[in-house]
Amino acid sequence: MAKITLDNLAHSYLRNPKSEDDFALKELNHDWADGEAYALLGSSGCGKSTLLNIISGLLHPSQGRILFDGKDVTNAPTTERNIAQVFQFPVVYDTMTVRENLAFPLKNRGADAAYVAARVQEIAGMIGMEATLDRKARGLTADAKQKISLGRGMVREDVNALLFDEPLTVIDPHMKWELRTQLKSLHHSFGHTMIYVTHDQTEALTFADKVVVMYDGRVVQIGTPEELFERPAHTFVGYFIGSPGMNLLPAEIAGTTARIDGVNIPMASGYGPLSGKLEIGVRPEFTRLSATEGLPVRIRRIEDVGRHKIVRADFQGTEINIIAEEGASIGADMTKVTFDAAQINVYANDWRVQGEAA
Repeated sequence: MAKITLDNLAHSYLRNPKSEDDFALKELNHDWADGEAYALLGSSGCGKSTLLNIISGLLHPSQGRILFDGKDVTNAPTTERNIAQVFQFPVVYDTMTVRENLAFPLKNRGADAAYVAARVQEIAGMIGMEATLDRKARGLTADAKQKISLGRGMVREDVNALLFDEPLTVIDPHMKWELRTQLKSLHHSFGHTMIYVTHDQTEALTFADKVVVMYDGRVVQIGTPEELFERPAHTFVGYFIGSPGMNLLPAEIAGTTARIDGVNIPMASGYGPLSGKLEIGVRPEFTRLSATEGLPVRIRRIEDVGRHKIVRADFQGTEINIIAEEGASIGADMTKVTFDAAQINVYANDWRVQGEAA
């Protein structure tokens, strides 16, 4: 297990990058605590896999350093970093049995035969492959092979870190839930430092202690699922986390009031003079329909998803989503929306501004 430090780290796939826009991974300075489980979350092309491959040693950064427990490993090959990595698509030895595949990392390091046998049996139970231990990997389904890859990544107890690069892509939905649960259980049992790359917010939020949200090559927020939901540090976090994502509306900000097209929106916090692109962000969960006050909207449709209703509304070309209780009555006269004042976030140039209690 190791504390992982990213020191002035950046990477460009161009030979001679001229500007920040030429960098796939923009400058990062972060400490990731020993023994915590992190999820790297973001859309395709945001830099997640680039960062993971730099940590593992598969890619050398254009600038900066990677440190494990304070030791510079930037130039160390993957074999010297003592990490285990599981890739998006299964990597198995087809001519070996499932048992031999799982045992390979331990035998390769000269582990005691009795320990190898016991550990392989334990991991096989975690991934649900006890019945196929003596089958050759050749001919197994893609999801079965990926379970072998996961098991081989988890079989060693002495690694500095376990790295997972979208490992559940080929796994069926029910098995995804089971394997996420097993990974979380393994983390609690052995305390490995784990980094899990995904574009799926459900996977990230249910697996990780801390979620690292990436956008355009940057880490825009590191936080618990609760922090990401309640106080998104960047408008992308608000948009990307949640279903539907956060409502974002251009506004004028003055003290404890946000003014939108002549309508005053009260807020629980106050703000000094702000400049740049100003917006308020409010989760659909804290947005309500009203017949008497608020922003005038046009309701486009209502989606009943079983546990609640999602009201899709339009305010001058900007979509506003409202989550209403399943039994809520939505009258034809309810054509305005209000916001919970305590749940309004203010953004200047896409970054959240901290207000002061009113």
